[in-house]
Amino acid sequence: MPLAARAAPAHVLDLNSLKRAFFYIAVALIFVAPFSQDPVALAVGAAVPWLILQILARPAMPVAVVYLFIWQWMQIFARVLQAVVDNESMANGLYGPTVERAYWYMLAGLVVMALAVRLVLGNLKPPTGGDRTAHLEWRPLDLFSLYIGMLFLAVGCRFASFLVPALDQPLDAVSRLKIVLLFTLFSTVMMTGRNTNLLWGAVALEIVLGFTGLLSDFRGVFIYLAIAALAARVPLKGTTVAAGLGCAGFLIFLALFWTSVKAEYREFATGSSDSQNVKVAIDDRFSYLGNRLLSPEAIDWNLASYALLARLAYTDIFGSVIGVQETAPDQEFVRQWQDAAEHVFKPRFLFPDKEALSDTEVYVRLARGDSSEQVRLGTSISVGYMAENFVDFGFPGMLGGLFVIGLMYGVVIRYFMAFKLPWILREGVVAGFVFSVATNGVEMSLPKILGATVMFVVVYTLLVRFVFPTGLNWLKRRAAGGHPQLS
Repeated sequence: MPLAARAAPAHVLDLNSLKRAFFYIAVALIFVAPFSQDPVALAVGAAVPWLILQILARPAMPVAVVYLFIWQWMQIFARVLQAVVDNESMANGLYGPTVERAYWYMLAGLVVMALAVRLVLGNLKPPTGGDRTAHLEWRPLDLFSLYIGMLFLAVGCRFASFLVPALDQPLDAVSRLKIVLLFTLFSTVMMTGRNTNLLWGAVALEIVLGFTGLLSDFRGVFIYLAIAALAARVPLKGTTVAAGLGCAGFLIFLALFWTSVKAEYREFATGSSDSQNVKVAIDDRFSYLGNRLLSPEAIDWNLASYALLARLAYTDIFGSVIGVQETAPDQEFVRQWQDAAEHVFKPRFLFPDKEALSDTEVYVRLARGDSSEQVRLGTSISVGYMAENFVDFGFPGMLGGLFVIGLMYGVVIRYFMAFKLPWILREGVVAGFVFSVATNGVEMSLPKILGATVMFVVVYTLLVRFVFPTGLNWLKRRAAGGHPQLS
């Protein structure tokens, strides 16, 4: 029997099954909530993912949209979990009662954005049978080859952006093709059952490559894998659940390990504590990380766990912004949106004298924060787009700004879902877009969101029209060369 004609299993991983899972999680946490320092905040926050999926779970909803919201919910909800660990309510913490208000404002903002996305995408037509299964004849080895080629192209893009800084944004958008290819490879392998070794090979390669830089982007490949599993509608069997839990546990382990070593590693790799210029050879850097990995007893795992939870939580900064704005409000009308629009619509190649927008400077101005730690580590810190909307419009006015951002996301996603492409590629392009605007979740600033959106639309419109057809024809020709069919 041809693969595409097989009967679908009764229980699969999709948006509805994910919604049910979050419902059970919410019920469990509601029973625990009365014993916490913020019982209402814990109970309501636990129910928000279920509510968002209740809004978004439609037959044709691109699965990557889930990441856009669940990742940001995790950053918000982590603050109430931190309060449990601290045995201190959010309102009684270091940043005062404004943190609790920030928590509620951010949860409300997520729900409003989900409603806006549903308004635009709620009536998307499901793909035809041919569109949904068109990629099943592609050879996973060919997709893997394209992924390897994209890695070399990404290196070239990074080098070119150093030579011509004005091309940084379009080249960064091009490099997102890696996400499209990984998503397509993972989904194809999961749906066909062919060449699972290529899937795990790509995962391993991404993890290794993730540890080559100072910021260590090993998290992404696990998310691509999870979203691909949703798109592939993998059967919910014991082995599937075990594999998912194994990947989640390994990701947590890597995150704890990186949290415990990143400060010392960055100083080792750069030769100082206030530089981003890597001076140590890559083999020496891997040797350093390997030695630390082989000495797990030297890591304080409890301290690393708390540090990771505190780093994940991104509510205190918004709370600081609320406090500052209520005592010394920003006087310029909708300055944050004005700065973002000016940053986007005055491209640097036309305006070479344009001043660079610094997230850290905005943080110092709006939150009166101390940026010395970020400057020392050569990183930046942002108040986030929700706090920026609060500064411009207050509450509940900020919800209007967030509704507009949700509409913008929905319009862009609908635009790419309307292209005459195999369904898996449309979903992959949407995944690339979502990661462009939500890589750092609620930490993303307005200029970065607007800039990433405009640049992605421009670059991928050109790619879809002029580059994708060549790639699709190549995949079809390679598939026509013959490979064994599963029966």
